Amino acid sequence: MVLLQVLFEHAAGYALFAVREVEEISLLLPQVEESILNIGKFHSVVRLVAFSPFKSAQSALENVNAISEGILHEDLRLLLETNLPAKKKKALLGVSDAKIGAAVQEELGYQCQTGGVVAELTRGIRLHFHTLVKGLTAQSASKAQLGLGHSYSRAKVKFNVNRVDNMIIQSISLLDQLDKDINTFSMRVREWYGYHFPELIKIVSDNYTYCRLAKCIGNRKELSEERLEGLEEIVMDSAKAHAILDASRSSMGMDISPIDLINIESFSSRVISLSEYRKDLQEYLRSKMSQVAPSLSALIGEVVGARLISHAGSLTNLAKYPASTVQILGAEKALFRALKTRGNTPKYGLIFHSTFIGRAATRNKGRISRYLANKCTIASRIDCFSDVPTSVFGDKLREQVEERLAFYETGEPPRKNLDVMKEAMVEATEVAAEIKKKEKKKKKREKKRLEALAVAAAAEEAENSVLETTMEVEENDTQPKKKKKKQQQETSLEENGLAEEPLPKKQKKLAQEEPPQPDKKKKKKKVKEED
Repeated sequence: MVLLQVLFEHAAGYALFAVREVEEISLLLPQVEESILNIGKFHSVVRLVAFSPFKSAQSALENVNAISEGILHEDLRLLLETNLPAKKKKALLGVSDAKIGAAVQEELGYQCQTGGVVAELTRGIRLHFHTLVKGLTAQSASKAQLGLGHSYSRAKVKFNVNRVDNMIIQSISLLDQLDKDINTFSMRVREWYGYHFPELIKIVSDNYTYCRLAKCIGNRKELSEERLEGLEEIVMDSAKAHAILDASRSSMGMDISPIDLINIESFSSRVISLSEYRKDLQEYLRSKMSQVAPSLSALIGEVVGARLISHAGSLTNLAKYPASTVQILGAEKALFRALKTRGNTPKYGLIFHSTFIGRAATRNKGRISRYLANKCTIASRIDCFSDVPTSVFGDKLREQVEERLAFYETGEPPRKNLDVMKEAMVEATEVAAEIKKKEKKKKKREKKRLEALAVAAAAEEAENSVLETTMEVEENDTQPKKKKKKQQQETSLEENGLAEEPLPKKQKKLAQEEPPQPDKKKKKKKVKEED
């Protein structure tokens, strides 16, 4: 008889279930499949042995992180040690994740099984979990799952804002797209303006300069010596400016209408703005690469390093790649074609754009690309896993590649890698110490600034409270004169004993509402006297 127990990881906690004893585990599969939708039948197959709820949201997050990495957490260890039988040979533990199974088997010595019947059992347990565990409702279970899911994903997404390689991936992709678009648009400007001034294409080869000239010149017939200084500023060459002026006087181009010129100028201004934005984007990419991957950018250049990161997906992925993969990164099609046709495999991929391979002789290109790929992997790993990013290692690795190039050409032996890395370590520690000092100074300044702001805010509050009190006192002192006279009269009447008794509220209202009526008897007397 085999005793199978299933470990189930839920957002609410760990649960251990005992399965009905059978002679062979394979006999359980049809029974589980039949009873999986019926809770009554499923209860006869599976029963709850122990449930260990997570103490807090932080504890749940720690446990989930440990499970995802295949590490046996202390909470899980305690549950298994207290509830699994002492005889380890008889017990069989069913686990959904193979990594956790391997960790349990290695540390606790229990035999673990994944897949097959265990997968069906976990499916059934997941479906009926809130009924199998007493005191747990479906609503509370779903809330726990949602909360843990959010916190887990939030913890995975958290990273240092200054070392985000996603921005590098997006910026290098945009840079490549801008290069294509600017080239296409510039050719369109050349073709469009070439109808009017075809000689300008031969004089000026640069696309950006051509668009600026097209916008500046406009109608070639209106070009005169007065505008020669403007042309010289754009071309940065007086001979070229004179050549443009001479060509405009004897041009074979067709006449052009003002509306066509307006459209050409507006389009060329768009191309100019795109070219200027491309320059700004390249500067932004350089600054980002110096923050995220300083060693890689110092070794191979910002653009090539950014392309490697983009192709790998992230700096971490690039750091995980071996040197042989980095060497042919970007030449996958050529590699698979060579494997299919049994031809020669490619020697280099994206690293071909670096200056080292271009400078090497044809017979040494493969050797230098292999050596450069090796140094690129070292640089990417240093950038990825170092606490304080510095370009010291990148500079030293670059020196090594230069020495290797010289060795291929002249035969001069390069320095040993161990000696170079020792020098780099010494320099890197000094640079890291300086950076930490600067950070401490910055923090102190920020702290002082915040304290000063707090003191200023407290002083302002005190001043405002004093002003409010003085205003209240002034209001009380400067009462109207009538009120003062009334108060004086009331006090004098009270002293003489002639003060009126205060009427009730209803009588006061009636007295205010009713106007004073004249006496009827007096009116009658007056009428009689008149008669």
